[in-house]
Amino acid sequence: MTRTNGSVKSKRQHAILSLVARERLGTQEDIRARLAGMGLAATQSTISRDIEELGLARVHAHDGVRYVVPGEGDAPAPLRMLQHLLEEFALSFALANAGVVIRTPPGAAAALAESIDRVGFADVAGTIAGDNTILVLGREGVTPDRIERSLSQIMEATT
Repeated sequence: MTRTNGSVKSKRQHAILSLVARERLGTQEDIRARLAGMGLAATQSTISRDIEELGLARVHAHDGVRYVVPGEGDAPAPLRMLQHLLEEFALSFALANAGVVIRTPPGAAAALAESIDRVGFADVAGTIAGDNTILVLGREGVTPDRIERSLSQIMEATT
């Protein structure tokens, strides 16, 4: 895969995560149409692969069928999602006085930062994401190397 294709894929997957979090999208066609409205063309088979890679589930709720990120209140599913996103998008970690800087392909930083925030690490105060860079800030007294070790362990864990 070329870097350009990776960038398109990461932007599309970030958009899918964002859309699913905000809207009731019950079919792949709903997702395709919303992506097209954002200028992100995708085929049904591409969306199907994205849904699988992102670990989305299709559930029946009181207001109809919709795609969701499974385990919103359940720690293991967000942790598995974070592991997947770290493996897929974390190109490098760099320690800084303020925290840990994570480099990603263009367009992937926001999705990875959101996943770090969702896990709710006790040591992490929050994240700041640009297009291809994330700053993970530790809570008072937490060293950047402690945060980097935690993220590396999650990325290297086998599920």
